[in-house]
Amino acid sequence: MALRISVGQYYAADSTIHRLDPRTKTACALALMIATFFVHSPLGLAALAASVLALLLAARVPAGEVLSSVRGVLWVLLILAVFNLLLIRDGSVLLAAGPITITMGGTWSAVLYPVRVFAAIVVGALLLLTTTPTELGDAFDAACSPLTRLGLPGHELAMVFSLMLRFIPTLANDASAIMNAQVARGGEVARGSLGRRLRAVGSVLVALMASSMNHADDLARALDARCYESGGTRSHWHPLHFGARDAVAFAATAALVALLVTLG
Repeated sequence: MALRISVGQYYAADSTIHRLDPRTKTACALALMIATFFVHSPLGLAALAASVLALLLAARVPAGEVLSSVRGVLWVLLILAVFNLLLIRDGSVLLAAGPITITMGGTWSAVLYPVRVFAAIVVGALLLLTTTPTELGDAFDAACSPLTRLGLPGHELAMVFSLMLRFIPTLANDASAIMNAQVARGGEVARGSLGRRLRAVGSVLVALMASSMNHADDLARALDARCYESGGTRSHWHPLHFGARDAVAFAATAALVALLVTLG
């Protein structure tokens, strides 16, 4: 049994998106993800879909890689579409069969909301697939730098964020190994009664917690061996630079967000 986690899984490629400053990518991705929720018209939805497709082409990340990283939410979006289709009764009636009534408003909602959420998720997945955890940590560190100037532990928060991204795939692999061990011992999570499944999940969580504590202890020993101290001045092996392509990316994102809001 394998777990497919997109967080922390970097896809190496030579593209314009990959070469952008991580601060630019993060800010532009957040702005575009927020702008998706201002789309309410068919023209705006078409512009949003075209924008996401253009980002996929510019990032040079295979569509299968992106879909594989977000497939866990497809069932949720499908359920959302079905609920909107059956429960929203606005507009003219398209179909009426007993207790089931499908209206024009319900059909549009079944398309609009899942597509908007899916577009936002794809943009977030592209950010994670085109940016290494180290670069994301550096971007978060830059965002927290005002806190450091105020005497707050901004760098330490950024380091915790970077370590969180780094250890998500590690914990996913640990969980997969634990579940495989449970299957080998006849304690498969996906079979049996509800009580048996809950007990199996409990045993997996206990083992995963123990594994997490071991990783935390090893990390603390590694930091101590390297004489890490909070509050010290830090440097970067690859300093962040804001270039011309970043300015173009900001301008393009601002124009796209303005277009989506206007069409919405």
